[in-house]
Amino acid sequence: MQQFISGQLQEHLALFQRIEHELAAPIARLAERLIDTLRIGNKLLIMGNGGSAADAQHFAGEIVSRFRMERPALPAIALSTDTSIITAIGNDYGFERIFSRQVEALAAPGDAVIGISTSGNSPNVQKALEVARAAGCSTIGLLGKDGGSIKALCDIPLIIPSNDTPRVQEGHITVIHILCDLIEQGLFGVFAGEGR
Repeated sequence: MQQFISGQLQEHLALFQRIEHELAAPIARLAERLIDTLRIGNKLLIMGNGGSAADAQHFAGEIVSRFRMERPALPAIALSTDTSIITAIGNDYGFERIFSRQVEALAAPGDAVIGISTSGNSPNVQKALEVARAAGCSTIGLLGKDGGSIKALCDIPLIIPSNDTPRVQEGHITVIHILCDLIEQGLFGVFAGEGR
């Protein structure tokens, strides 16, 4: 059992070394896009299924409440949280539209719509990003594997380089925490007002 645990931790460490070497620059670009979105008064709309829904809620919670810093609240909505809306849309239009219908209702040009999908192939996330793109929003994917069909819809696709769903999820939540830190620092902290 201890050998299994050690193997799991070694896989995690190996992936995070790849993330450090391959994704540090893309994470910085994504942070800049989100900082710019929030600085001009737009919002983040975040979605995913299952564990990715939990990540969407976690991300929105850190943005609206706070991450590390005492600062003004910022606008972010997780589209996986309102069971009445989700079940109404699912019943009336089908599961594939549970996010796209909310994007139709809530998105404004200049908002950032963030889809989280470990496979990169979640049909309801894909449909929502199609609607977001047509509405003039930034489209962002936190993805896994090869980015799947969602990658092509994203202005900024951030792909965790793993085919293993738990490892992808570990990468996603770490990236989310880094983004929250950078957003706070970019808007209210050491990077505020700094030319990027």
